[in-house]
Amino acid sequence: MRSCKETPNTKTNMKLLAAIFFLIFGSSPCFSSSIQGKQLPRMTTDVEEVSGKSFDYIIVGGGTTGCPLAATLSEKFSVLLVERGSSPFENQLILDKHYYGLSLLHTDEYTSVAQSFTSVDGIANLRGRILGGSSALNGGFYSRASEDFINQVGWDKELVHDAYTWVESRVVFKPELTPFQTVAEFSFLEAGILPYNGYSLEHVEGTKIGGSIFDNCGRRHTSADLLEAANPNNMVVLLNATVKNVIFYEKGNTTEKIARGIRFIKSDGSSDKTYEAYIKKHSNLSSKGDVILAAGALGSPQILMLSGIGSFKHLKNFDVPLVLNLKEVGRDMKDNPGIATLVDSKPQNRQPDTPQVVGIAEDFKVIIEAGILPVSLNTSRVPIAAKLAFPSSKGKLRLNNTDPRKNPSVKFNYLAKEEDTKGCVKLLGLLQRVARSESISLFLGTEHKNNLMMTTEDELKKFCKNNVRTFYHYHGGCLIGSVVDKDYRVKGVRGLRVIDGSTFSESPGTNPMATLLMLGRYQGIKILQERKSFSANSTNPQ
Repeated sequence: MRSCKETPNTKTNMKLLAAIFFLIFGSSPCFSSSIQGKQLPRMTTDVEEVSGKSFDYIIVGGGTTGCPLAATLSEKFSVLLVERGSSPFENQLILDKHYYGLSLLHTDEYTSVAQSFTSVDGIANLRGRILGGSSALNGGFYSRASEDFINQVGWDKELVHDAYTWVESRVVFKPELTPFQTVAEFSFLEAGILPYNGYSLEHVEGTKIGGSIFDNCGRRHTSADLLEAANPNNMVVLLNATVKNVIFYEKGNTTEKIARGIRFIKSDGSSDKTYEAYIKKHSNLSSKGDVILAAGALGSPQILMLSGIGSFKHLKNFDVPLVLNLKEVGRDMKDNPGIATLVDSKPQNRQPDTPQVVGIAEDFKVIIEAGILPVSLNTSRVPIAAKLAFPSSKGKLRLNNTDPRKNPSVKFNYLAKEEDTKGCVKLLGLLQRVARSESISLFLGTEHKNNLMMTTEDELKKFCKNNVRTFYHYHGGCLIGSVVDKDYRVKGVRGLRVIDGSTFSESPGTNPMATLLMLGRYQGIKILQERKSFSANSTNPQ
């Protein structure tokens, strides 16, 4: 685990911004927006600088998985990391815990750090659009996947452990509980979420304190910080560029499609001019690098479809030339249904507070947490929220248009299955016990309120249907076994992989961030081992 260090802020304009925020919110005495003085790879927003160049690996998406994956592969190979958003390193709304949540209060079509979308179900949602992805926007709670999940996926347990440890040594910290998180901890115990497990990174039933990507100076450490571990001479990060599609070619007389590179455009909507970057050519395909999609559960299936990989019938509607009729792309989309209740009676000027404590109940089927979220520049609310960890209901993703900067259409079918509705009723019972706890009442005093006053099962079911919301842990669309193989290669083509949450059939642990960070490192090591094994075999005499 890391300890925080103070470093000087080197940007004059950021000093001015910090001074303005000081006057509005109060100071953060040991906060710094610089990145511990270590060298980062070259970062550019100049599409012309990258256009026409070749790399061993091209990674699409500098999010939670893409950054550790790129850093790992750069140890031995040249890497282009393409991110549709901007850098977090000079954005104090992202980095300073005092301003947690403020960056999400305003979204726009092209440039905001989060892109809003509404599912066909009518549920508002967000997706990251910044280097670091969701790790630059979320509550920062860090907790590993369960052993059952690791067994189910079939990962190498020793390498999983090593990959988690690599991440944790760089960006994970043991939190010091805030007053409200201490209240949340006691309220969960009062509600019977037992045993008490103290501080743990493991996915264990009961109440526990998890890790945090906020250090004890209040600085957020995103997946982009893991680029410190990259070989800066082997890597370029292209920011504010959106990948339009993957370029394919056919070798010789075969009909097999091989990924050759990517086409990309500027993210800001100022131009539709297309640029290209390529995978380095090798005489032997087995020694060739890959295009790797790490664009998330919405982005990766969308890019596959825009590249001609998906349902022929669907792609024909948008005049997308077919590369591979792979109907499973975009299917089995899931989002964990959640319910939140506000326990305060009105907005107050409370400091935003990220979750540090979690309750894991009902045989791991319900996850509950509490925080303080801003609703404006100087007011906040106090929600307690819970989610179903293993929903049965699933939906699908489809194209809306052929502009990769715009959202695809997605329907999650929240609570469509009866077992999910029954699970939500149990979830509400737990929320009621926490909301009524003496700890919450003492903290809020006379302003305490409880919105969950339903008594009959029918009332509870109706409440679930009317108030279901996202927990922002959506996944699926490129599942292992249907779209990609066990090595995350897209079936039916060569030189193309998908490595991100779109390959998950469930959201691991309390939330997926820790495992997505681990996955980038894990698969990076696997690919390096694969290349080393091929190199050794090709040089051995026959």
